[in-house]
Amino acid sequence: MHGRWEIVEGLRGLLADEEGTLVRPAPTRIALCYPSPYRAGMSSLGFQAIYREINAHPGCAAERAFLPDEVESHRAARVPVLTVESQRPIGEFGCLAFSVSYELELPGLFEVLDLSGIPVRAAERGESDPLVVCGGPLTFSNPVPLAPFADLIVLGEAEESIHELCEALRSGLSKHAILETLGKRPGLWVPALGGEMPEVARASDDLLPARSQIVTPNTELRSMFLIEPERGCSRGCTYCVMRRTTNGGMRTVPPERVLELVPAHARRVGLVGAAVTDHPRIVDLVRTLAASGREVSISSLRADRLCARPELVRLLREGGGRTLTTAADGASERLRKALDRKTTAAQLVRTAELAREAGFAKLKLYLMVGLPGEEDKDLEELADLGKEISRIVPLSFGCAPFVAKRNTPMDGAPWAGVAEVERKLAFLRAKLRGRAEIRPTSARWAFVEYMLAQGGQEAGLATEDAWREGGSYAAFRKAFERRSVRPHAARRTVDGRLRLPALAAWPSVSA
Repeated sequence: MHGRWEIVEGLRGLLADEEGTLVRPAPTRIALCYPSPYRAGMSSLGFQAIYREINAHPGCAAERAFLPDEVESHRAARVPVLTVESQRPIGEFGCLAFSVSYELELPGLFEVLDLSGIPVRAAERGESDPLVVCGGPLTFSNPVPLAPFADLIVLGEAEESIHELCEALRSGLSKHAILETLGKRPGLWVPALGGEMPEVARASDDLLPARSQIVTPNTELRSMFLIEPERGCSRGCTYCVMRRTTNGGMRTVPPERVLELVPAHARRVGLVGAAVTDHPRIVDLVRTLAASGREVSISSLRADRLCARPELVRLLREGGGRTLTTAADGASERLRKALDRKTTAAQLVRTAELAREAGFAKLKLYLMVGLPGEEDKDLEELADLGKEISRIVPLSFGCAPFVAKRNTPMDGAPWAGVAEVERKLAFLRAKLRGRAEIRPTSARWAFVEYMLAQGGQEAGLATEDAWREGGSYAAFRKAFERRSVRPHAARRTVDGRLRLPALAAWPSVSA
């Protein structure tokens, strides 16, 4: 258990380890909050980009705050959430701007507010309470469960919208007047004012690329400078929010621009984006970075691109990589075609060969289990492929239950069921017979994610109920039932169970 002194000293220690921290006086100060711990939040490129934008606005400054690693220690010591920069309680700031990455971070949002003595629901906050703003990747898909808790929701790319917020905060207007003003602006949604939710915002290409402001060893991506050589995606995978119809598809940044923004002291560089290997000059960029003696990693490796550009695999190994990671997504060729996923079994086998030739210790393949129309024969095909690959290079599967997201062609696709997902994983393990490692994410928490991904405001309120009741899976099930939360457009049989439709019922082309 930690008291206030230990908590403050811990924040000061984090601050001392950082390079690039922005500390400056300004009359308008925003607490930029992340509803997960520091190690995760500081690995978020979007969070860092907004930190830089706020600090670049005249008269404004941002201080960062995170969900504590040990929430109960904060409660026991009666210490509110404090900012990293000044160790000041976030309740003393006029505005709290939260970056929410995905659905299961909602309880973290509640914890940060509650620990700081700020009412969780927007309707219960008064004029003297901070303005609570929510944005982040979740807003591309389904921000509606956030509505009962956010005074303002910033939709989509926020590099320009955040400056409108800064201007409004500097105006001296009342909170209500600020919300009325911002609620009329594109990409900004004030749930309490009603009306339709606007389209997600797209930032000017002149503001690209997003990049790290702070480099620290205390993150998931230790001491790595992150930068995006592209934003968006040129592909049409039917399950994905970030696809070619989202905000105009993929926008690339010239390698020369990327290279001039990488600081001289950065020894590890992470290239971040939805489809980095689709960049037409990605090999040139990685080659130049590797030649400068830097370690290089890429967030999204596509097997077809690796096969077409084998030099890239070698460069990534020379840049310090030990595990080569790409995605299969669907278990079989049939499923991948239905998903408009361009990866073939032959390409995955060839990627394994390239990994072995380059000296990688392991190949990791991401996979979705529980897709609509998925059958045991699809998993048998995957097991056969896994056995073939494992004879080439050690293999692990990162298995995630399929969760249908709003604003995708598979919006409304049903949930396979916890028992069915777990049965499929056990079936796959038995077929592989230990030839490949299987690392699944929780089927139970995937169900909670699904209900939030497909739900409305009642799903957000049920999440609050579950959080107040301890946050267990059982608490979520009871809360969803009590508030009659139902997935968007999910198809059900007469007995109320979710029905798996024929595979052909889901689009296989961009929509």
